[in-house]
Amino acid sequence: MKTISKLTENVEIILPENGLHQKIELSKKENRKLIIKLGFDPTAPDLHLGHAVVLKKLKQFQDLDHQIVILVGNFTAKIGDPTGKNKSRKPLSTEDVKHNAETYLNQLSKIIDIDKVKIVFNSEWLDKLSFTEVIQILSKVTVAQLMHRHDFNKRFTENTPIAMHELVYPILQGFDSVEIKADIEMGGTDQLFNCTMGRQLQETFNMDPQVVMCMPLLKGLDGKEKMSKSLNNTIGLTDTPNDMFGKTMSIPDSLIEEFLHLTTDFSIQEKETIKVSLVNGENPMNIKKTIAKNIIKQYHNNQEAEKAERFFVKQFQSKKFDLKSFKPVSISSIQHTNKSISLVELCSQLKKEQTKSAIRRLIESGAIKINNEKIQDPFSEIKLNKGLKIKIGKRDFYEINE
Repeated sequence: MKTISKLTENVEIILPENGLHQKIELSKKENRKLIIKLGFDPTAPDLHLGHAVVLKKLKQFQDLDHQIVILVGNFTAKIGDPTGKNKSRKPLSTEDVKHNAETYLNQLSKIIDIDKVKIVFNSEWLDKLSFTEVIQILSKVTVAQLMHRHDFNKRFTENTPIAMHELVYPILQGFDSVEIKADIEMGGTDQLFNCTMGRQLQETFNMDPQVVMCMPLLKGLDGKEKMSKSLNNTIGLTDTPNDMFGKTMSIPDSLIEEFLHLTTDFSIQEKETIKVSLVNGENPMNIKKTIAKNIIKQYHNNQEAEKAERFFVKQFQSKKFDLKSFKPVSISSIQHTNKSISLVELCSQLKKEQTKSAIRRLIESGAIKINNEKIQDPFSEIKLNKGLKIKIGKRDFYEINE
């Protein structure tokens, strides 16, 4: 029971409810490893803490000596997965798929023992299917069943186009479970429909259906949407320690408990102690520092976590301007006239992702400093001399050099 309790910690959905217990007992009875499936389409090359929620659960199964199968959807990625929004995802080229898959697999080693993982590509069997075989697989699923998927139903109701390949996609993902004889399929809650399709197809092929285990979707740094690279609200597994620390400190207080449970490796008792301290009035900033150091320890080491904390304190909490770390910027990289430039233009060139109107608002609000002097006129002329120091907002520091 202790094993089951650990494996079900933080899991949001288990289908069927007693399925995991049954699979564990079956594994003991048959004296074999369970096949635990995690599939991904290599649609973007970077993994983040949202992916890690599922990967750390896989690691628990791996530590119990079960067989982890990472299924790379190199066939399905070239078709285009329904996004869950109001349009389908753009298919990828073979080159993009290969590059992204290699990057993914390299990053997996930060959490799981990649040498003990079985890696398969679904093109191995999907490319070989004849059209007759494809039709036979499709015949096992009804349109009514597909319409149970929320985004399909919503788009159909709103008369938003649904392409045929999108309807086929979850069926192909389900067929992957048939091919690898999965006992358990892992995923986020947004993958519930696709994972249950695997159960259904396995049953039609007279197989013992897989158990579906769905992990919660970690919210991103904005505290609203799920963590997603496309929304620029992620903490990447390959981020530097300083970036990991700074990003964690930026989360809203409302996310502290979610990050505590889903991103740290504290014991249940340690998490409860931290939660109690928060309820009893502990400064949320101190809790975030504890979480940030734990995250860095997992993906780097303790020494880097301590260094990142010291950097954050010096860079963002200390009021000593000259002791900050400034990013060097050469004068030649800035478009100017006679070494002079307006403040709004200078900041716009340093922060290219920001609009000029957003920069102007920062200046007028007093969020820009030149040599530790607050300047609130966007059109002030700034002389570009070596050693000029610019602070933009709370986090960005620059120094002009030759």
